[in-house]
Amino acid sequence: MVIVTAVGVTVLVLIAAVRIQVPLWLGAVVASLLALGMVQFLARGMTSPLREIAHAAQAMGRGDYQPRVVASSRDEVGELARTFNKMATELAEVDRVRKDLIANVSHELRTPISALQAVLENLIDGVEPPDPRTLETMLEQVQRLGRLVTQLLDLSKLESGTLALERRPFELKPVIEQAAKESAVNAVHAGLKSVDLDVAIEPGDLRVRGDSERVHQVLANLLDNAVRHSPHGASVRVQAVVEDRRVRIEVDDSGPGIPEGETARVFERFYRSDEARSAADGGSGLGLAIARWIVDLHGGDIRAENRSPSGCRMVVHLPRA
Repeated sequence: MVIVTAVGVTVLVLIAAVRIQVPLWLGAVVASLLALGMVQFLARGMTSPLREIAHAAQAMGRGDYQPRVVASSRDEVGELARTFNKMATELAEVDRVRKDLIANVSHELRTPISALQAVLENLIDGVEPPDPRTLETMLEQVQRLGRLVTQLLDLSKLESGTLALERRPFELKPVIEQAAKESAVNAVHAGLKSVDLDVAIEPGDLRVRGDSERVHQVLANLLDNAVRHSPHGASVRVQAVVEDRRVRIEVDDSGPGIPEGETARVFERFYRSDEARSAADGGSGLGLAIARWIVDLHGGDIRAENRSPSGCRMVVHLPRA
């Protein structure tokens, strides 16, 4: 458009100069000036989105991800503007996640470290004797720190794609029974509550193709959450059945359930439906995020459902061997 306009203006001015008998060199000068002015005007309008992108990029370099570019045209510049807006939105989300991660990790680390510091100061000052109960409290806080660091390392490996899966067929029943036994023992040892665990697998020799250790990690996270949120003396049910060419695993609890509209958010890092209670009983908010990553790597899916009248159901689909 710019080239056609410049040529057209030049031709028209030269024709007019010939008709009114103006010297050719003067007509050429006038035509050139008019053509250059027209090109400057049109080019400025065409490159205005590029200038907006440049200003927005400078703002992003300063850490401001809010500016967006008006993308009205359908040419390459408009496509560039739309791509830039999409990139800015994704960067803003990444920055938000990064800030939340730093804030949540700092909070999770500060709580056990503060408790350890207080106990150690009391022991050193002689305020408290080094009795077994005090040492057990310190051990619990150290174990909590160890679990958090392990979960953060697992999440980092999963997100970076460096966690290798050893895919092979294995029987699901021993893995579920072992995870259920460990969850029950952990709950009693931690002094949380006594919960009955009911395991039902049909058929009994049901086999899954995947990494048995990582599947065990998923089930352990789901069962720990179910036990943690169930009332004392309640029952947690785990069942596995064949569904089409996949295996469907359900973990049902009798807890308060998930608030309406937040069933998808429970798989976000550090999300807690009950902040005070989850923080008090040792939940870090990383277990379900790790479980989702592992299930996705297996080519399956995981979702949360509310039960009637109360409770939560975690549904996992894995490839059948």
